[in-house]
Amino acid sequence: MSTTANCLIELGTEELPPTALKALSTAFEQGLLAGLRAADLNFNADEVKSFATPRRLAIFIPELQTQQPDKNIEKLGPAVAAAYDKEGKPSKAAEGFARSNGVSFDDLITIETDKGERLGFRSLAKGKAAAELLEGLITASLDALPIPKRMRWGASRAEFVRPVHWLVALLDSEVVECNVLGIASGQQSFGHRFHAPDPITIDNALNYESLLLEKGHITADFNNRRDTIAAQVSALCKQVNGHAVIEDELLDEVTALVEQPFALIGKFDSEFLSVPQEALIYSMSEHQKYFHIVDDAGNLLPNFITVSNINSIDADKVISGNERVIRPRLADAAFFFETDKKLSLASLRERLKTIVFQKQLGTIFEKTERIGSLAEGLATALKADADAAKLAGQLCKADLASDMVLEFDKMQGTAGGYYAANEGLSDEVANAIKSHYLPKFAGDSVPQSNTACAVALADRLDTLTGIFGIGQEPSGSKDPFALRRASIGILQIILQNELTLNIDEWISRATAQHAAVKDPEATTARVVDYLFDRFAAVYQDQGLPVEVFTAVKANTISSPLDFNARVQAVAAFIKTSESESLASANKRVSNILEKSDGSVNAADFNTSLLVEAPEKDLAAAINEKEAQVKPLFAQGNYRDGLLKLTELKDCVDAFFDGVMVNADNPTLKSNRLALLSRLRALFLQVADISVLAPQKR
Repeated sequence: MSTTANCLIELGTEELPPTALKALSTAFEQGLLAGLRAADLNFNADEVKSFATPRRLAIFIPELQTQQPDKNIEKLGPAVAAAYDKEGKPSKAAEGFARSNGVSFDDLITIETDKGERLGFRSLAKGKAAAELLEGLITASLDALPIPKRMRWGASRAEFVRPVHWLVALLDSEVVECNVLGIASGQQSFGHRFHAPDPITIDNALNYESLLLEKGHITADFNNRRDTIAAQVSALCKQVNGHAVIEDELLDEVTALVEQPFALIGKFDSEFLSVPQEALIYSMSEHQKYFHIVDDAGNLLPNFITVSNINSIDADKVISGNERVIRPRLADAAFFFETDKKLSLASLRERLKTIVFQKQLGTIFEKTERIGSLAEGLATALKADADAAKLAGQLCKADLASDMVLEFDKMQGTAGGYYAANEGLSDEVANAIKSHYLPKFAGDSVPQSNTACAVALADRLDTLTGIFGIGQEPSGSKDPFALRRASIGILQIILQNELTLNIDEWISRATAQHAAVKDPEATTARVVDYLFDRFAAVYQDQGLPVEVFTAVKANTISSPLDFNARVQAVAAFIKTSESESLASANKRVSNILEKSDGSVNAADFNTSLLVEAPEKDLAAAINEKEAQVKPLFAQGNYRDGLLKLTELKDCVDAFFDGVMVNADNPTLKSNRLALLSRLRALFLQVADISVLAPQKR
């Protein structure tokens, strides 16, 4: 066997959970490759390829070293001076060191170190063959997979997410003998359960993918199968002059359900189109894993596309079978819609009096009372329709008691919007109810009108302050009330709609509405800190250094919109060539002012006391920049203002090079400290950029 070989590992199972298949495949690959690297076994990382189908997890690792490299091992023992007793015999420490290495005292050597001569032992550790190590590495990787609940099967004591039936382990064409999860390795795989159920011999790791496709009717590569499905779906929808809506999450799940895809187009009765299309889409995608089709205007067409795992000789029967299955689902949605329309949202809301939101915080009905009151105030502050916001806030959870939402939980909010329109409430109220759950995830759209924003913010602020107020804020990975998501949602709504709000004020007002909150002031402070800390996570995801966030947070900012503008300004500032020098200068100024005797007041600065040319130049430059940036900062244009301040660099450097701040003359010293205070105050109008100074090592 050559020094490298192409490695193939395939684990064959019963059908794996479709929503978890992609994550399992990724984790298996990462775990196995990490194990190989830890074992000092090199491979061609650029050409590694993973495979995942409903019945298999596999990985192809090209040019894997077949043997670990030998290692020179050096171990240090006690100092030579302590290696002998008074009689010149080996000490107990020296003999113990020899025994620990499996040698006699005479086999030890003297090694020169920075701390003097020490006893030592050198040996050569022979590397193991990759074939010997693979069993342990595969087992360790499978044991580490993100499987919340493992199962056993038959009489086996092995545990995995699904029963395991075969294991292929090859180095080129040679079988790697190992036993994983009670299954002995071999070179037999299996193809499509229906189209090619017989064993398939994998004669060489290189031929794995092509053999499965040609003999097994399997497209083993997840991404290839995914692309094929997307292409088939896109082509089929043209038959009805429509456009398929292919959402990534559904596409991934469908890809994980089939080993060879065959897309088919079906239809349903157009009478169902009178039902809210979101309910129909939910029925098709969630229950049946169908792709829905829309026309050029985005309206739902009475068609769907299903992806079969079988290439049927009678595709029409498969299509009609799917059409029969979807009809009762859509009929249920139509029935719930018609039944719910007979009731007003106000009457549905009455049912919320018996549904508990949280034991200490009362019922959902009581929550809607608080939402309505807070939304009314927020709408007033945002110059929106306060009456509409109050009514929408009171009714926004009413659809939780509807038959539609009880059956289709993702319709909450959406159903309420339809019911509001049905009973003749204003578009403003209906839209606010429909969109108050937005955004539901990162990158999701946000409510558009200020009235809807008021309701969405009120709902989240009520939950945040209530849960914090009773001491159940998130800890570690536990966040049962999704407060992290609620906080990020608040920030998204404010930033994307450019809402000028003092968030401290509204958190305080939301807290005051909770009778169960015993310390409103402390609760408000904790919620404010928690909310702004979510900014840090958002900015880290954007790749901004944490110091940028810290520099802005050093100033007490109550407006998220203003806070974000400052962060973006500092982010632009750190990209300039002057930023490091100015940050260090600000740090130096901060230290000088902190160590000065007594308080330093910038207002005490006196131009007539300037003596040295560099301090005169700096004072003149500060005067000039103060005039230039004042209108920019007043407009919230922190970016241009802060970039304008980078022009102070040369004057600041010259000042510290040529002026003694702590002069013997106390009057000169005080005046120079006041000048530096003016300099620091100029930057502090945006952020504390001294935080950005490089740390001394």
